[in-house]
Amino acid sequence: MALGVEMVADILRNSVFDPDELQRERGVILQEIGQALDTPDDLIFDQFQETALPDQPLGRPVLGTADSVETIGRDDLFAFLARHYTASNMVLSAAGRVEHDHIVELANKHFGSVPRTPANAEVPVPLVYVGGDGREARALEQAHLVLGCQGIGYRDPDYYAMAVYSTLFGGGMSSRLFQRIREERGLVYGIHCFNAAYGDGGLFGIYAGTGEDDLAELVPAVCQEFAGVADTLAEQELVRARNQIKAGTLMALESSGSRCEQAARHLLIHNRTIPYAEIVARIEAVDQAAVRRVARRLLKSKLTLAALGPIEELEQLEKIAARLAA
Repeated sequence: MALGVEMVADILRNSVFDPDELQRERGVILQEIGQALDTPDDLIFDQFQETALPDQPLGRPVLGTADSVETIGRDDLFAFLARHYTASNMVLSAAGRVEHDHIVELANKHFGSVPRTPANAEVPVPLVYVGGDGREARALEQAHLVLGCQGIGYRDPDYYAMAVYSTLFGGGMSSRLFQRIREERGLVYGIHCFNAAYGDGGLFGIYAGTGEDDLAELVPAVCQEFAGVADTLAEQELVRARNQIKAGTLMALESSGSRCEQAARHLLIHNRTIPYAEIVARIEAVDQAAVRRVARRLLKSKLTLAALGPIEELEQLEKIAARLAA
């Protein structure tokens, strides 16, 4: 453990960013960007976030762009470290065969002199959901699309209700979207929904990949399911979704890495670790009324559409919005 903490501290605090190594890594990232641009079922999610959150950090691709990677220099990296990797912004998390007092001792030894964030530091940019229509016609075998809206963040009282809703609606092979859109109607190969949660908000989306000939039928079918959850929710679906989330949470406890990441995330978001028993209690407390409330809340949000591929038959966003409002 001592060696691991020392290595992490050394990487963080003493990296020299050798110009030759920096140039070599720049080439690797440019290849990764090129690979991402050739992977439409990955690219569509960047396109979705850019459309939903334009002109702000969360709306930009994590990999960056070729231009940004080419222009980032050694001094930029040092400045970024000094600005963001401060004691006020950092959490040291450990799980497994560790002793708390020993971790505290190591933290003090290797990170005790890390400066705190200055009082006049720049304020983090808040998430501002905008929404809109972002589509790009391409000569691909499949049309890829994400239809979504403003989601629910980690600190929102409806966060766990959202987790249950997302699971029963599109969180696996037993979900509504998979069963009704893929299994019963055969309109897609892959379909699921997600809630990308952040500290101050989130994004909800439904992803689907389909052939050009099925696109015109797919969108109305998805809209019908999306609009109908609140009025047709069954107790059996609710119980199954709650059990699915609890099982996934319990299985994650078998991994020290998952425990470590969860503890760090809880500290950063909630300023405390949340015990498993409390998480289970919050999941169990989600009832039909809570899920219906979330379903209706999503439908009130402005839509975001991202589409890529042979999308000539895709309806305009205004018509899709009208289907959900009907």
